[in-house]
This record gives sequence, C-alpha cells and structure tokens, in this order.
Amino acid sequence: MTALEHGEYYGLPTRVLRNQYLRLEFLAAAGPRLVRCAPLTAGAQAGGNLLAEVPDFKFNTAYGDFHFRGGHRLWHAPEAAPRTYVPDDDGLTIEETPGGVKLIGPVEAATGFRKSIEIQLQPDRPAVTLRHELQYSGAWPVEAAPWAITQLQLGGIGVLPQPAGAVNGELLPNRQLALWPYASWRDPRLELGDDFMLFRAEARPPFKIGYRNTHGWLGYWRAGVFFLKRFDQPGSGPYPDFGSNAEMYCNDAFFELETLGALTRVEPGQTLTHVEVWEIYRGLDLPDVPPALRARLIER
Repeated sequence: MTALEHGEYYGLPTRVLRNQYLRLEFLAAAGPRLVRCAPLTAGAQAGGNLLAEVPDFKFNTAYGDFHFRGGHRLWHAPEAAPRTYVPDDDGLTIEETPGGVKLIGPVEAATGFRKSIEIQLQPDRPAVTLRHELQYSGAWPVEAAPWAITQLQLGGIGVLPQPAGAVNGELLPNRQLALWPYASWRDPRLELGDDFMLFRAEARPPFKIGYRNTHGWLGYWRAGVFFLKRFDQPGSGPYPDFGSNAEMYCNDAFFELETLGALTRVEPGQTLTHVEVWEIYRGLDLPDVPPALRARLIER
C-alpha cells in the first residue's frame, strides 16, 4: 500500500488507499464513507468507479439534510425516520492501520451510536476487508443491527443466490422473501429463479426485496466486472425486515447491495461488529456462479 493520497469528491476532501489491484477513496472529514472503488491493472487505472456517485441526492430530516452521496456507508437497522438519517457531514477521525485505515465518526447525539469502518486492502488480490462497528454509549439498552449499504452504478445485473437444501427433510420451508410497499412482483427488472434472483439495475421506480441469505454473498455484474460482497452467514438470532440478512434496492439513481447483522439488545458500552469482504473479478472468472448463469449474465 502506498501512503495516503489526497483527493476530492464533488468539493469534499478525500484520502486514497491503493495497491497494485485496487484504488479506494474515502471522505476525509465526513462519514465514515467510501466513495470510489476502482480496479487497477499493472499500476494503471483499468476501470472507472464501481460505486454510484450521487452528490446531490439528499433526504430532509428533523436533524437537517442527510446526504446519500453514493458509495458505501454504515447504518443501524431497523430503519426509522428520523433516527436512521442522522447527518454525518463532519467530525470524522482517521486512524492509519497496517495495510489500511480506520474511519471513526462522531457519537450521534440523537442515537448514542458511533459508527466506524476499518478498511484493509488485501495484498495479493483485488479484494478489501471492511470491518464495521457500531459502538453504543446511550443511557439505556436499545435493539439494533449493523447494516452495511453499498450503492453501485446503474446498468448492471444484481445476483442474489437463493437458499438451497431441505430443512427437516422436505417438511419445512427453506425460502422467505420480504417485499417493500412500493415494490411490485410484476416489476420487469426482477427475475425469480430457484437458484438465483436476478435484477436488471435500470432507472425505474423504486424496488426493494430482502431475504435470508444462507450462501454468505451477493454479486453485481456490470461492464465485464463482477463485484462480490461476502459476509457472515446468518446465525440463529432474529434479523430485521422479516428475518432478512441481505437486501437489494434500486431506484432511478443507483443500485444497492445491503447486508445486515442480527438484531441485538445493545447495552451501554457494547459494540456491534459486521464484516464484509469485497472481491473484484473480470471477465468470466466468476466464483460461486455456475457456468449456466454466467452465460445468462453475458447474454443480458
């Protein structure tokens, strides 16, 4: 990894992490937020930003405007307004670590949570480990779950593996889907399969779906690059949104892959942790994706 470089994101200062495989850019004063992720080859930038860039996209709240900005962020579930949308425009602290950095936000006065994301570039391949933490300093216990959200550019195909295998023989169900009020089963972008759900990320009205993902990964195929998010497989604890540990959202500006930890009774002084590993693949070398599905992605 080279020394942290300085950059800029629509007028906001940034810092840049890079090695021979990836270039990662994060906000230097706001967040914690990752705003750019670009694969590299032989030290030269081979592709543009995989993450969405929506600097003008915002949501008005009782605490002021919440700026989505694009990229990757950490929230706490279940979603509720205005609690979820506490602005994160300043107060960030950056700590350098071996092979990466830790981005530490200020304590949210409205919630008692402090968000942090530790970024660790893997030295031998185009991959990065993100350790998300929610540190709670409120006065009484609350129920919450860590919620990691990655906004990606439109124009690709979301790949959501379906649960497989029988539970107690074939006597119990093995799949459950959660649909949001504004989403329709008849949305032409959605393709439901027994092995995978596919979603064409086109600029149309909003759509969101969630489910219990037992494979531990989600993917996004766009312009010959496969973006893979790995995360912990679900445990026995309850999860938000009808038991969802993985969710997908799309609107007319960006596409989101979201992963969630278990709902936990959080005591004052307790920290919740949620780890993701991002892996970037080019061409047809798509891990965990069978050849038949690879052909379907290339055709579409």
